[in-house]
Amino acid sequence: MPKITSLDDLRRIKEASSDLTAARSQGRTRVIVGMGTCGIAAGARDVMQALMVELEKRDLRDVSVETTGCIGMCQQEPLVDIIRPGEPRITYGRLTASDIPRIVAEHLVNGNIVAEKVIGRTE
Repeated sequence: MPKITSLDDLRRIKEASSDLTAARSQGRTRVIVGMGTCGIAAGARDVMQALMVELEKRDLRDVSVETTGCIGMCQQEPLVDIIRPGEPRITYGRLTASDIPRIVAEHLVNGNIVAEKVIGRTE
């Protein structure tokens, strides 16, 4: 798994992913990764990288991946929100790259929330 250490690294991964981002942009499910300074310092780059790798590995092209800045929950970083149509917005926190395969498999693929990683829920 290549390391992301700069924005250029992320761009290279995006370009090498067979236009994965464009394919996902029309997706029904949204995944939002907190990439503010606090999130990056807490490991958000590794989380984002693991997410992109896992989505590509599972060929999940109906998922839109987005980033956001700090939302004021720095102590909970890295943060990932998952928004599935007709379901509450789920915020996962204190994530590591090793949490991502399970969250993708359980929540994105099977629709089951990984409760022990949830820090918020918005109806």
